[in-house]
Amino acid sequence: MSLPEHLLPYTEPIPVLDHGFVRLVETWGKGDAGEPEAGIIEAARQSTQGSFRGWEKDEKLLSFLFCNKPPHATPFEFAGMVIEVRAPIFVFREWHRHRQQSYNEMSARYAPLPDVNYVPTVERIMMSGGKNKQAGAVTGTEVNLDVEGAEKFRSELIETYGFFQEDYESALAMGIPKELARCGMPVGRYSQMRASTNLRNWLGFLTLRMDPGAQWEIQKYAEAVAYICRSQFPRVMELFDASRN
Repeated sequence: MSLPEHLLPYTEPIPVLDHGFVRLVETWGKGDAGEPEAGIIEAARQSTQGSFRGWEKDEKLLSFLFCNKPPHATPFEFAGMVIEVRAPIFVFREWHRHRQQSYNEMSARYAPLPDVNYVPTVERIMMSGGKNKQAGAVTGTEVNLDVEGAEKFRSELIETYGFFQEDYESALAMGIPKELARCGMPVGRYSQMRASTNLRNWLGFLTLRMDPGAQWEIQKYAEAVAYICRSQFPRVMELFDASRN
């Protein structure tokens, strides 16, 4: 099975939002056969001491494992990957709900976080058609947002980021410990982490975070993760994509 050119392994960071990215670090799951995704088949055949027989014979088994109701999910834990992610802190707060992943994030205690912040576009702010039900619940009346209001929010957000950065740098210059100087860190500030888990859990992440009900920002990150998964686990992802249609 040869990959289309647009699904070839992506070794460069995939841009996400205005300053974020997702980058592949490494994958596993080749098993004894040394072939991508073969470790899944080998794990499934462990109970009978069988082995990988080549995709001409084992494509059907992979489909059975994935498509059976309920699926035979544990073999998909014998493949996985590590990625590096730069995202706003509020995206990481959502991401960290996936407790089956392992995380290691850059620390604002030991080094200042770079002055890089997320500023949503007017189009993103207006995505709900200008109607903000949450705001209406707070004020007691329906709130209709227009383009002028969205642009005003962007301008004030950029200004607020600037004020915080000045205060942050001033605190550091005074000798305030980094872990305290960061107390006012806005959740729109970008941070960076590595995330690692097996393929079964990556598929769970994609199922939840590519769903239209997920927040738009984390949907964009999930789409980048899915792109990498398609390049590294094409057979599994073909089954996954078909299951979502």
